Amino acid sequence: MLDRRLFLHLATWLGQWPAGPGLHVVRSHRRARPAWDGRLRPAVAVASPECALLSVPPDRAAAIRDLVRERPGGSLLPALPAAVGTPQFTTHAGLFRWSTAPAPLPDVGEWVAPTAPGLPPWLRLFDREVLVVRDADGAYQAGAGIKRHDAYGHELAVGTAPAARGRGLARRLVAQAARRVLDEGAVPTYLHEHGNQASARVAEAAGFPDRGWTSYGVFPR
Repeated sequence: MLDRRLFLHLATWLGQWPAGPGLHVVRSHRRARPAWDGRLRPAVAVASPECALLSVPPDRAAAIRDLVRERPGGSLLPALPAAVGTPQFTTHAGLFRWSTAPAPLPDVGEWVAPTAPGLPPWLRLFDREVLVVRDADGAYQAGAGIKRHDAYGHELAVGTAPAARGRGLARRLVAQAARRVLDEGAVPTYLHEHGNQASARVAEAAGFPDRGWTSYGVFPR
């Protein structure tokens, strides 16, 4: 049975969940409003082994349904940015993972304000505390942030400085952040590109298995 928090997250974030077999285009006002970082996400899709839902702005739904009929399968994604009115945006396609039991890895990071000195630009996009690892001299080594899409589902993002890679910091940060999300009453999710084997290894080690779910969408560059 699907975790109730994940069900509520998908229904809220996409505008509907679940649906019958095949790809369904869903109208959602969320696609026309700023997302967690203040920028638009005009198309977001999640696919399970049973169904797939593509969430788009209400005023674009009819055109997207026509596009789905014209461009089945993988030919749809390249046409989506222009179809949702943001031709300058890019696309993402990859795995959609979640966890209700993160790996019991030891905590490694400290929660700090995203305005703390020495953080990379991507961590400054978050409006709440981020999880950071520093070396003995205080230099940034790795970090994780929580994208709070809604009350039920929070997506994790993680990054490691090149010099600190290969030490297991990312997996420990993801597991630590996932525990916080669960404490907040939401389910932690983790998305990564299909070919990103490093992210796949991090996800598996942190307790986010591959259940055969995928996601794609249109995002700012």
